[in-house]
Amino acid sequence: MGRTVIVGDVHGCRYELEALLSQLEFSKKEDKLVLVGDLVIRGPDPHGVLAVVDKYGGRSVRGNHEHKLLTIRAGANRGGEHAELAEDLSKSEWALIDAMPLWIDLPEHGVRVVHAGVVPGQSVKSTPPEALFTMRALDEDGRWNAEKGTKPLWGAKYQGPPHVIFGHNALTEPQLHPWATGIDTACVYGGRLSAIVLDASEPMPRGAKVQRKLVSVPARRTYFESKLSPR
Repeated sequence: MGRTVIVGDVHGCRYELEALLSQLEFSKKEDKLVLVGDLVIRGPDPHGVLAVVDKYGGRSVRGNHEHKLLTIRAGANRGGEHAELAEDLSKSEWALIDAMPLWIDLPEHGVRVVHAGVVPGQSVKSTPPEALFTMRALDEDGRWNAEKGTKPLWGAKYQGPPHVIFGHNALTEPQLHPWATGIDTACVYGGRLSAIVLDASEPMPRGAKVQRKLVSVPARRTYFESKLSPR
């Protein structure tokens, strides 16, 4: 059996995704590709990213940007880049997005993959879907909060098992909590595209020990300006 490669938010950065998989010498026959969502929007090549994921038989959870696309298709009146992409997606691309669950369990590693987070002390099945793909932090009463820059981060309060791997909250460095690891390292903003690489049936390490399982490639350039973009 091969490795499990769990990739952070790609956001249309096909070049970086291909570079990461090439660096890892990823094998479709041996390895398993899992992504934390937000494959599309903001970056230059969303169609290319979906094609790469399909080519390698990858699975992804639903990110907030995929959710927005599904909402538009269902009839919500939203404009901008999401509406443009929704009009341009092929049937096969829609099929990939339709197939994205809210979470993926990898019991062989003791891992649960979600896009944004889980509410500590609440079962994932009873958690509002919006929390799973938008939350970043907790308020004083332990309720989930989607606002940028708020604290405490939910991962600091979460106690597993399972170990949760997530994206969404883009930071320049991975979030290394005892039972949760955030791997959105701001590729589309000029940062890096990161992945956790686990050997077959390898238990997910915790906290700082995760560092040795992280692999990343730098963004070729800044595709979308934010406070995380290099100056």
